[in-house]
Amino acid sequence: MMAGMGKLAVRWLRRTAFGAVLFVVLVVGGTAFRVWQVARVDDRSRADVIVVLGAAQYNGKPTPIFQARLDKARQLYDQGVAKVIVTTGGNKTGDRYTEGSAGAGYLVEKGVPAADTLAVGEGTDTLGSMRAVASAVLARGWRTAVLVSDPWHSLRARTMADDVGLDAWTSPVHSGPIVQTRETQFKYIYRETGALLFYLITRTPADDIGGTGLG
Repeated sequence: MMAGMGKLAVRWLRRTAFGAVLFVVLVVGGTAFRVWQVARVDDRSRADVIVVLGAAQYNGKPTPIFQARLDKARQLYDQGVAKVIVTTGGNKTGDRYTEGSAGAGYLVEKGVPAADTLAVGEGTDTLGSMRAVASAVLARGWRTAVLVSDPWHSLRARTMADDVGLDAWTSPVHSGPIVQTRETQFKYIYRETGALLFYLITRTPADDIGGTGLG
């Protein structure tokens, strides 16, 4: 009798463990698929603003990754998608420029009127930047936004934008350092899947998962 109960317990534990592993695989796999799927969507519907997610800048000069995002935003602006480009991102201790101000300066140099840019130089991660953007945008009576970032960042950025009260969709960059090779693409899909799941579970940004600095 006891031996039979022991076998049943072992069988139940095995099934439970298998079910838990299967659940994790389905959740992670499903999330990774959605990251990949949204990365392929380029929605250029008209909006109140175009929001460029910040990336690194050095002494006021955006890095190539940031420049690719800004160039895409300028393209959307030229196509009449929105009349205002919002640049985002704060700065690190000792920096003279914020990512937001560096981005706005770059756009002005490329011919976008200064009056059509709005630098929101706050936030050290995507969620912080989105909160600052929502505060600035909603205060001006705007609500709809086209988000410009790297393809794999699009779903997480859109999810956070929706959570802070914006009606947002995405028009990601499909050129530049992050989308050059399959290896790079796989790496960023992997990282963004982890960052998105972390956010959905905790409602906090993944400041540094395993040293990646996802934000």
